[in-house]
Amino acid sequence: MTRNPERSFLPLLAVVATLVLGLFVLRPLLADPVPDAGELEALKAASAEDIRVEVLDRGQTFGGILSRANLSPSEQHALLLAFREQANPARMRDGTEITLRWIRGNEELRGVEVALNPDELVRLDRDAFGWRSSVIETPVWADTVMVAGLIERDLWSAVVLNPDLREMPMGDRARVIDLMDRVFQWQLDFSRQIQSGDAYRLVFERMVRPDGSMRTGRILAAELVNRNTPLHAIWFDLYGDGEGGYYDLEGESLRRAFIRAPLEYRRISSVFTQNRLHPVYGINRPHHGVDYAAPTGTPIMATADGVVTRREFVRGYGNLIDIRHANGFLTRYAHLNSFDSSVRVGARVRQGQTIGTVGMTGTATGPHLHYEMHRNGQPVDPLNVDIPAGDPIPENARDRWNDYLGVRFAMLESLPSAPDLRLAAAQAERTATVDDD
Repeated sequence: MTRNPERSFLPLLAVVATLVLGLFVLRPLLADPVPDAGELEALKAASAEDIRVEVLDRGQTFGGILSRANLSPSEQHALLLAFREQANPARMRDGTEITLRWIRGNEELRGVEVALNPDELVRLDRDAFGWRSSVIETPVWADTVMVAGLIERDLWSAVVLNPDLREMPMGDRARVIDLMDRVFQWQLDFSRQIQSGDAYRLVFERMVRPDGSMRTGRILAAELVNRNTPLHAIWFDLYGDGEGGYYDLEGESLRRAFIRAPLEYRRISSVFTQNRLHPVYGINRPHHGVDYAAPTGTPIMATADGVVTRREFVRGYGNLIDIRHANGFLTRYAHLNSFDSSVRVGARVRQGQTIGTVGMTGTATGPHLHYEMHRNGQPVDPLNVDIPAGDPIPENARDRWNDYLGVRFAMLESLPSAPDLRLAAAQAERTATVDDD
């Protein structure tokens, strides 16, 4: 077959023509760059509102603040009625912030905002029919924090002073310790058993307000190495109800029939013994309980579910509560400053429920809680009694648990381990010694 040389040359001509045309079109753009128009200064527009923030001082009332906002008595009454739909003005605390809003150039009050607490704000708006109120919940976002640390002096300083938590408010760091205490409260008494050289690794989730503070927090996975023995806690929502519980790596429940201590992370001032010199009477006598030193007013928790069998003033014990539990156990709480109003003889209480506050009623030299545990009528040492565990992960949830465990444990393992932390601390100490020399 004979090829036509003109037909085979036509595509090449078309490509060349396209390139020439493109250069002709783009030449002006390449030769003349876009002129620089410069930068304009930012314009600051005045707010359309005038805003005044009042802080409720001692002795002031909400109505008193409104009386200075150019409101007639009838309008002030209507505004207070709208506010009462959401909150009681008589219960507003000192320090409450009240924001008053006006349209600029208009003396008629347009709106009021009252910060009830860090998470709720009552908004009052004027409309054609008067005043209407609504509650605005402070928005939060979820933040997952991973941190590890070595306990060189005490747990408080090891967590609160951890540089990896420096972006968190100081109060929230202290709350992390409380979360740890609640997770391991059945395995350890943080007041007595934590020691120098222990270490921790944590993965916890917190709901953060716009100001950076934490509304709520939950430990998702934790490792606490106590006296070279690692204790693990993995949060798992077994029933899908948002409550969940903590389990070890084998799926055994950390929950026990009794928590180890009725106070959160407090110092033990006296232990269970058959022979103690009484600080008031000056004689040796048995001390069948544990004393926890704590400030007056510190909340006291029931260490297990049970029924209140006694709530009264007893001479040496002062204000006292006895709670009967299953399997022949009884717990006693003495020297209370006050009783919780819900705790009466015959009332059922739950583990962790507040039953009263620390005081120094009866024979006491300072504010503390005297805590006893009896089994079948005989006193036992609360710090050394063997307490049975709760139910493990059931077989029908094991696959789901194993998947969840793998993810959470991998997060823990990504953090420095106890040996790594100890090595880093030793190297830092050697470096500091060399620098001092």
